[in-house]
Amino acid sequence: MPARLTESAANNRTEQPMTAPTLTEFLAAPGTALAKGPVAMVFAEDEVELDSTLRHHVDSGFKSVLFFAPDSFGLATDVAENPLIHRIAYDLPSGDSLTGAVDAVIKAAPGLWMYYCYNAEYLFYPFCETRTVGELLAFHTEERRDAMLTYVIDLYAGDLARHPTAVSLEEAHMDKSGYYALARNDPANHNHPRERQLDFFGGLRWRYEEHIPAARRKIDRIALFRAKAGLTLRDDHTFSDEEYNTYACPWHNNLTAAIVSFRTAKALKRNPGSTFDIEGFHWHNSIPFEWHSRQLLDLGLMEPGQWF
Repeated sequence: MPARLTESAANNRTEQPMTAPTLTEFLAAPGTALAKGPVAMVFAEDEVELDSTLRHHVDSGFKSVLFFAPDSFGLATDVAENPLIHRIAYDLPSGDSLTGAVDAVIKAAPGLWMYYCYNAEYLFYPFCETRTVGELLAFHTEERRDAMLTYVIDLYAGDLARHPTAVSLEEAHMDKSGYYALARNDPANHNHPRERQLDFFGGLRWRYEEHIPAARRKIDRIALFRAKAGLTLRDDHTFSDEEYNTYACPWHNNLTAAIVSFRTAKALKRNPGSTFDIEGFHWHNSIPFEWHSRQLLDLGLMEPGQWF
């Protein structure tokens, strides 16, 4: 795994929490944070892997990273002092709305490419080891695309006896198979399938679906998109403009990306209704995650399209 995600202990001192601006205060005076895209938004649900999540997205080439978290959440010194990271006081665990925050940033910066994720989630895209997310989106823009489909691929610790929270960067595993897609029907058109839209399933949300509400079982997310006036994000990770929710243009396959995520594994082990039913996530289709885009490409979990 990239050494950058886990800095040395000497560089991993946790800062004392400080008061950050609210979202309203930040948007009133964003400085250079919204001057140029792409902009990443990272939402903290807890304090798990905050530092590695922020480091990863800075290293991916985002021009700025907006970090939404309660003031009580601490960060490593190198992360807290990074000028590309802009902390905003926001409390998802207490009920603040992710969609409300994304919509507000969209309204404040139309025209910019944006991305959003939670903590302990990491964006991968084709050839990300040698190309920046800005290069990725420049090509996507040339193909007249304003959004990119991402698949949320579950990560989990291979041994829950050693890692009871199910989170381990060093021993991360993933499912190599079990992913599938179903037609996405349009209620406004007699439930006919929507053009170039599918619902994708797999991973822990499929294997442990009895513990996952039906509306939360999909693994597709339109996580990369270009902001525009009137655009809003829905609770199911799709947008109000249906073209944003398509996986490709009508002429050929387009780029897709993946977000590898410990979020589902964390929740399944933290939830009292599921934790005692799960002794381990490892099964015959588990493989170690290599922290490299080639593995995801080889497994068909993202698409390079015409980008070579």
